[in-house]
Amino acid sequence: MRFRRRKPRPLGIVSPPLSAVEPLAAPARRRRGIYLLPNLFTLAALFAGFYAIVQAMNQRFELAAIAIFAAMVLDGMDGRVARLTNTQSAFGEQFDSLSDMTSFGVAPALVMYEWILSDLGRWGWAAAFVYCAGAALRLARFNANLGVVDKRFFQGLPSPAAAALIAGFVWLAIDNKFQIKDAMLPWAAFGMTVYAGLSMVSSAPFYSGKKFHIAKSVPFGVLVVAMVLIFVVSSDPPIALFTIGCCYALSGYIYWAYMWFRGQPNPARPVPAAVDGGKPG
Repeated sequence: MRFRRRKPRPLGIVSPPLSAVEPLAAPARRRRGIYLLPNLFTLAALFAGFYAIVQAMNQRFELAAIAIFAAMVLDGMDGRVARLTNTQSAFGEQFDSLSDMTSFGVAPALVMYEWILSDLGRWGWAAAFVYCAGAALRLARFNANLGVVDKRFFQGLPSPAAAALIAGFVWLAIDNKFQIKDAMLPWAAFGMTVYAGLSMVSSAPFYSGKKFHIAKSVPFGVLVVAMVLIFVVSSDPPIALFTIGCCYALSGYIYWAYMWFRGQPNPARPVPAAVDGGKPG
């Protein structure tokens, strides 16, 4: 009888059974979400812009103009709500830009074209395109220059202010408060649309108001000014809103000329990053 020789096992090492080996734990997948509160304001602003387009297609231009102003108010609230609640995110920034393009780029151009620019033929849709393209370029430049410009000023007319200028013009004209002949009204709308479109891509410094924090204490006079402003706007909204829009649309050029006259640089231009050409020490 022959016996098989068994291989010796190293002492102190016992291999556990396969059933006792626990499987490797799969890496926990991180759930990615978005902040609800600020994005709800952005979504509401997007809806207001879409509603303005629909009402313009239905020849209800007064409602379209009011919807653009509503989108402007909602757009001004989403960023402040995000900063107050510390819910800023990259998703919110991109969503806000797309909403602005719809509410303040596409909607005002289509409202103005459907209302009166279509009477000018190719000149009318060309003016509407200049405005729409200006809004797109202005938003792209704003996102590219974020963090390298003086936050006190916008470089170029902000798209919500340009949209307010267009919507205020439409609302005021529909209420027959413009002392302009019917033959000249399309060309006045043409000039207003082109001016707003080109102002958005200009380098004129427009005050941003970002240094004003509603969570901090303010002088008593600020509340008085707010009360007067509410009274003026509520007394005659078309005239008041269009007047405020015109003053703001001219303020950047006036301040730019003032800075140029004093020999000071434009505060809205991006500051180039310092390039260190020396060798590392």
